[in-house]
This record gives sequence, C-alpha cells and structure tokens, in this order.
Amino acid sequence: MTTAFAIGQPTDRVDGRHKVTGDAHYSADIHLDAMAYAVLVGARVPSGRVTAIDTTEAMDARGVLAVLTHENLPRIATQPPLIPSLAGMPAPGQTFFPLQNEVVHYTGQPVAVVVADTLERAQHAAALVRVTYEETPSVTTLEQGRDRAYEPEAIFAGFVPGRNERGDVEAGLAQADVRIDATYTYAANNHNPIEPSATTATWDGDQLTLYDATQGVAATQLTVAALLGLTPSKVRVVSHFVGGSFGCKAMIWAHPALAALASRHTGRPVRLSLTREQMFTSVGHREEQEQHITLGATREGRLTALRHHKLSPTSHFDDWAEPSLGVAGQIYACPNYEGVYRLFRANTMTPTFMRAPGEASGMFALECAMDELAHQLGIDPVELRLRNYTDTDPNTGNPWSSCGLRECYQRGAERFGWQRRNPEPGSHRDGDWLIGYGMATAGYPVYGPNNPQRARARLYADGSAVIQAATPDFGTGVATAMTQVAADALGLPVERCRFEGGDTTLPTIAAAVGSAGAGMISAAVHTAATNLRDELVAQAVGDAESPLHGADPGTVVVRDGRMTLRDLPETGESYQDLLHRHFLPDVEAAGAWSPSPRSAREYGMMTFGAQFAEVAVDPWLGLARVRRMVGAFAPGRVLNAKTARSQLMGGMLWGLGQALLEANYMDPRRGRWVASSLGDYLVAVNADAPEVDVELIEVEDKVVNPLGVKGVGEVGQVGAAAAVANAVHHATGRRVRKAPITIEDLL
Repeated sequence: MTTAFAIGQPTDRVDGRHKVTGDAHYSADIHLDAMAYAVLVGARVPSGRVTAIDTTEAMDARGVLAVLTHENLPRIATQPPLIPSLAGMPAPGQTFFPLQNEVVHYTGQPVAVVVADTLERAQHAAALVRVTYEETPSVTTLEQGRDRAYEPEAIFAGFVPGRNERGDVEAGLAQADVRIDATYTYAANNHNPIEPSATTATWDGDQLTLYDATQGVAATQLTVAALLGLTPSKVRVVSHFVGGSFGCKAMIWAHPALAALASRHTGRPVRLSLTREQMFTSVGHREEQEQHITLGATREGRLTALRHHKLSPTSHFDDWAEPSLGVAGQIYACPNYEGVYRLFRANTMTPTFMRAPGEASGMFALECAMDELAHQLGIDPVELRLRNYTDTDPNTGNPWSSCGLRECYQRGAERFGWQRRNPEPGSHRDGDWLIGYGMATAGYPVYGPNNPQRARARLYADGSAVIQAATPDFGTGVATAMTQVAADALGLPVERCRFEGGDTTLPTIAAAVGSAGAGMISAAVHTAATNLRDELVAQAVGDAESPLHGADPGTVVVRDGRMTLRDLPETGESYQDLLHRHFLPDVEAAGAWSPSPRSAREYGMMTFGAQFAEVAVDPWLGLARVRRMVGAFAPGRVLNAKTARSQLMGGMLWGLGQALLEANYMDPRRGRWVASSLGDYLVAVNADAPEVDVELIEVEDKVVNPLGVKGVGEVGQVGAAAAVANAVHHATGRRVRKAPITIEDLL
C-alpha cells in the first residue's frame, strides 16, 4: 500500500512551461517534408444543389495540386452511425459526409477542397473556384420551423428517449395551490476555442497518420477508418496538445477524412486548418431552442408537478437535441413529471455537444422558474430548494452514489453572504446601480464508458516512472492530475513521474467527454500503477536477498520509492535497489478498468453544486454587470485542487457569458449566421470577469470509480446563468425569460 500525498494538492501544470515557451506543438504546428495545404470552399446557399463547378482558373493558379469536388472525390466506404465518442466507437459529428453528391443542405457545407503547395496559394485558388447553384426554399429559424415540429423517438444519437414521464402531471397540477407557466428562449451558441480545428494527414504506403485536434484520438481513428474503409490498425492519430474544445472536438467532423483523402490524392502530406469563420459552420453548435415549463406546487413550496417541453431545430439527417430535460427532471423531489422533445428539420448542420450540453440550457429554464415560484410564494430561494431536496434519483428511486448538495447550499450561502439579501426586488442600491442577488442549483450526470479503459505504467532503474494512456490533454490539466494519481499509487514523488498521452499507439482510452475524463482515466492509471507497485512488492518479498523476504505483502508500504514494513519502517529497500540487483532496466504493468453495470442499476450518479451571483444593473443605460460569483461544488474526490478550481471558474464565467453575452442568429433570408468571427460573437473577456469564489466540498463516493472522482468540466456552468438572471430580477423586478439578457431587455 501507499499513503496518498499528491492527490488533491494544487500541483502546477506539468505542461505549463511547454505552453508559455512555445515548445508545445499543436496539430497545425506539425511540419512534414513536402507538405501541402488544403482549403475548404463552402456553399453560399442554405438549400439547393450545385449545378456547375468551374475549377479551371483555380487549377491554373500557381502551386495548385488539386481541386476536389463531388465530381472527383472518392466515395467514402461507409458513414458510421452517430454515436457519442465516449462509447469508444466511431463518432461522426453527423451522419452526412460532404462532397458525395450535388445536394446542398446548409450554408458553409464543403463543396470543394483546394490543395496547393502553400497556404496562401491554396487560399487564393479557393477564391477562384466558381460554383453555380439552383437554390430551393430553406428553413433556418424556430419561427419558420415551428409548424413542422415532430416528436422524435430518441435524441442525442439515440441514447436519450424523446419523452420521459413519471406519475401523472395533470393530476399533480390539479393538486397544486400555485402554478408557474413560463417559456424561455435561447439564441444559438458557437464554440470558439483559441485553436481552430485542424488536421495534418500523411500516408506511408497504406498506413495513415493523422495529427488531429481532438478530444479523443481513438474516436478520430475509428471514425476515419470507417469512412475510408480501413482497419483501425492502419490509422494512427496523434494529438499531444489541443487548444481548447468545449465540445466541438468531441465528435469527428469531415475535415480529418478530407485531409486524408487530399493527402492520398496528391501523394503528399496535407494540412487542413479551419478558418475562424468555418468554425461557425463546420463543427456543430448549440442549437437555438425554446423551452416551456409548468410548475405546480403547494403553498409550502413542495413541487407537485413539473412539465418541461423543448423545441429546437435539427439537421435534415439526424435527430439531435442536447438533452436539456435530463438533470432538470431529476434534481428535485417531484412525483409527477413530463419531459418532451420536439424537433424540426432545418437547413443546418447537426448540432453537437457544447459545454454542459443540455444542462446549461435546461437548468437555466428550471432554476429561473424556481426563482419565480419562490418569489410568488414569499419563500427564500435557498429554502425552496431545500424543501424539494431529494436523497434519491426521482426517475428510479435509487439513492445517489454521493451527494453533498445540502452542504453546497450552506457553504455557498455563507461565503456569498446570502443572509444580507432583502427579498424585495429593487431594494438594494449602490449609488445609481440596482444590486441583485441570485442563486441556482447545479447538477451534471456522472457518465462512464461501456468498454474497458486501459493504461500502462513503467518504472525505470533510476527510480523514475512513466504512465501512458492514449488520452490527449485539451486544456483540462489531465496530464498533471494523472501524474499525481500515478505518484500516489507507486509511492513516488510527483517529480519522478511523467505522463504520456495523445497517441493511438498507447493504451486505449475513450474520448474525455461529459466530464468523464478524470474519473475513467484516473481509474485506468491508478489500476496500472497499483498493479506495478504490487508486482514490485511481490518480487521483493519473494527475493531471498531482499530485506523484505518472506514478509506479508499486505504489511509493505511504499513511500518516496522505498518499500518498507509498516511496523518496522527501517526494514526495506528502494525500487532502484531491487531493479539493480536483478539487472532490470525497467519493469512495467498494464491496467484496465470498466464501470460496474450493477452500480448504474442500483445508484443515481450526479455531481451537485450551488451557484450564487451578485449583479449590478444601471436602470438608465440597461447595463448589467456581474460583480461577484460564488460556487460550491461536490465533485467527489478532487485530484488537483488548482486545476479543478480553474475548470469550475471557467464554467462559471461561461455561464456569465451565456446569461449576458453569447448569441448567434440565422439570417432567415440567406441561411447564414449573423456572427462569424470573434469580432461579432461576444464572449466574456477579462473586463467582464468578476470576483469568482470556488468552494470544493469533497464527498466520498465508493461507486463511480476506484478513486471516487466525478469530474468538474461541465458542472461549473450549470446554474451560473440562472443565478445571474435571477439576480437581474432581484435587482430590477423585471423577469427576462431569454438568454442572453441584453440591454434592450432592461430598458
């Protein structure tokens, strides 16, 4: 056994120096001999077909190697079904692959790929491709598609039913003393990581190597292999550094396979990098949506019924909606519930994961409605939530594997100073500013893979260790946290351990999506490192020359690389002594972990939290400024306090942006996004960032995985926007049922 000293500590990021010195190479930094550059040409109409493509001028341009269109691009072998990449299977972003025929489904859909010997020449030639269209009527907005809505059998790649019910909602509403009936609308959101998506492809015979910006190298490998008709062993994917994702690099879009096809066609390595504008039309988005909520409650604030319906656009080829009704239907004790998704076909690409996919929007609606209920009943918003607190999952009746939500309410309220809140809207002022306090509940499911997650641990004779797993680090700090996990399992100092990932030649790990990365990767790493430690201890106690010879392995502890008897710490030897004596340069062990199906059947699994916000509103100018945010979260065991707080803070600030800034709209005439750059699409910047206080409440969880880790990537955003919106109401008395809340809404 070892004694944990590294796990939980605020260890500095192991990749920090590489990033600040420019030593970190991202997918678009990879330079290969004789490399060519590919540029996509996107459709300029939202619906119709290509009637002609004139590539003559482009092909005559200097340095151009190829112009690929639906007329000469090889047909893909198969389009794999839409499956979330956590499943460890092919994970295409949509069940449509471009450049296979002349049909245009959405603006920006690739209609040509231009390849040249320099990026600038490829960009110039792309502008010379002449495309003629026959345009047909399009549907791009909620108002255009409302009358065409249907109820799908399932959404979210088929994993979430289109309808979920328990009890009798009509009977519950009839029993209610009060009702809240409200409709909430949301503008579409787009991912904007610092690094646009990029792939560099190269062939060596029939062996393909892709340097891809992805959350899961195995997902890219399996998807591209299926598209090109290759066995996965013929595709290697490398992704050492990824400059942010937030969901757009979780699923695999067309550009990795297009880069591979362009490379095979030209016989040269090819880099295909999306432009910032193409990031708005090529990697999914959070869909525009409308949610209608009806709450029924007693005068004491006990919920008797919850009806939650959602309407949103999807593509012509997939029934996709983010699962906004999931956590919102589980977070409170409510015996009667009805959640229904409705979709309509639109001229858009398939929407996709975006940070806190579904929970960010669904909990905005629910938590704003709960605030309305609290105001109508004259009950403190925190107290209302406590009255509806549940120790079990309302859908199944199973107990939570761990919770901590009561503690989150208590500690969050204390740190925020909630007791100073006067419940009367407009009662707090600071000069000309109206001051409001708001709060909301946070919750996010604990997901797990359905296939084994693997890692490998190797100890060298100099006493250092390397831990390997295929997962890339896309900004979350996974390499740092896994170094800490390995250090504790092996009984080594952190500085003696190193993590290697981001390569399909390493042990397979599913894509780190849905806040599942920390839990599943740490489980595999912990298992591998523990297996290695146990192997070394067994070798020592079986070695006649070891001071530990004949000892019970259960009585041996390891610390600072030294194996000793628990009750006789002076008796023992180091790993180095053991390896040197046996002339071993290194020794290694593998480890695999799969979640228990029984746990999923017997427990509800969720990460909980509570959000608080102070907002100042200028009633004359309509300006809203968030002054303070406090979040208290119970994410199970925390692997690294510094990176966990960073993730949670980032989510909370994203929630601020969701509430007040982030929005995109379709021009219904041309089917184009109004915003297509960071100059037009507003995100929170340093000037918008208030004081953010994050409280970590550790709860023991013996169910989710060996270390009891739940993950923090998403839950920090959930509820943050609702807390801000509720604070705006408290400041002004004006209830705004849309996101984002704009100046026009407050004047």
